[in-house]
Amino acid sequence: MTFILALHNLLRWAILILGVWTVFNAITGYFGKRDYTANDNRSNLFFMISCDVQLLVGLILYINNGWFSRLKDLGNNIKDPYLRFFTLEHLVLMLLAWVLVHIGRASVKKGATAAIKHKRMLVFFGLALVLILAAIPWPFRQAIARPLLRGFN
Repeated sequence: MTFILALHNLLRWAILILGVWTVFNAITGYFGKRDYTANDNRSNLFFMISCDVQLLVGLILYINNGWFSRLKDLGNNIKDPYLRFFTLEHLVLMLLAWVLVHIGRASVKKGATAAIKHKRMLVFFGLALVLILAAIPWPFRQAIARPLLRGFN
């Protein structure tokens, strides 16, 4: 499981980079009034794929590390910030982000104009990125802190 945990951590950085790239493309495309390009399509496709892989890896960790079984005693786990975060908050926020990424990808593909595509990219992928950032156990978050490069420290 150490390898899976290290992979989950590394994928976090890939997702953050791809998410920032996608949101940056959305901002420059929308406000710069430029065409929707292959680069725009590529950025949000790679962002979506990385989120899909991360979801699978995360579910393996969630089930194998006993977090899933803790849902049976959710009432008691809610009282502890650490257990609440990893049993519920992290899972729910990341699943919501994953759904937004998929809805955003489908919505962008159906957009009629470049402006609409860029606006949808900004809304859906921007919201997903905010949720992802909020759901990461950053080192500065006292009760749930994790190192920046877990598995390598």
